[in-house]
Amino acid sequence: MSKYYLFQDTKKCIGCNTCTIQCKSQKRLPIGPKISQIIQVGPKMVGGLPRATYVFMPCFHCEDPWCVAACPTGAMQKRAKDGIVFIDHSLCVGCKACITACPWGAPQWNPETGKAVKCDYCMDRVDQGLKPACVTVCTTHCLEFGENVDEIVNVRKRRHAEAVASLDMSTT
Repeated sequence: MSKYYLFQDTKKCIGCNTCTIQCKSQKRLPIGPKISQIIQVGPKMVGGLPRATYVFMPCFHCEDPWCVAACPTGAMQKRAKDGIVFIDHSLCVGCKACITACPWGAPQWNPETGKAVKCDYCMDRVDQGLKPACVTVCTTHCLEFGENVDEIVNVRKRRHAEAVASLDMSTT
C-alpha cells in the first residue's frame, strides 16, 4: 500500500467534478482519459426524496499492483519510498497491458500521446509537501489526503459511527 491515503466523505460530495477537471488541467489531459472519476450511484429514494451518492475513484496505489506486473517495459512502476504507482512515460510504448490488467480502470488511454496515463497522487506536488490538485480544489472539502496511519483509523472510526447512527435512526 502507499504510505499516503486519499479518502472521500461521500456525504459531503455533490458530484460537481471540480476534482476531475482540476486533475485534467494539472496533467494537461484531453477530453477522453479520466484518471480520477466521480461515479454517480442512484438516484434512490431516501425519506421520500430522490438522492444520489457520488464516489470518487482515483487509483488505489495497490500493495501488489497488477498494472505494474503486466507492464512489459517497466514503464509502470511503484516508488519504494512511498508506494505511489506511476508511469514513466519515456518507457511506455502504448501496449495497453496496464489498462487491461487493472480491475479498477485506473490506467486510461491518452489518444494524444498514444500512451497510458493514471493518477499518481500528483507526486510532483506531494514531493514538494503539497496535496494532490484534486484535494486542493474540492468545493465541499470531501477529499482528504495524508500519510498518517492514525488519521486513516480515525476517519474509518468516524464513518463507522456515522453508519451505526444512521442505522439506529432508521429503526426508530
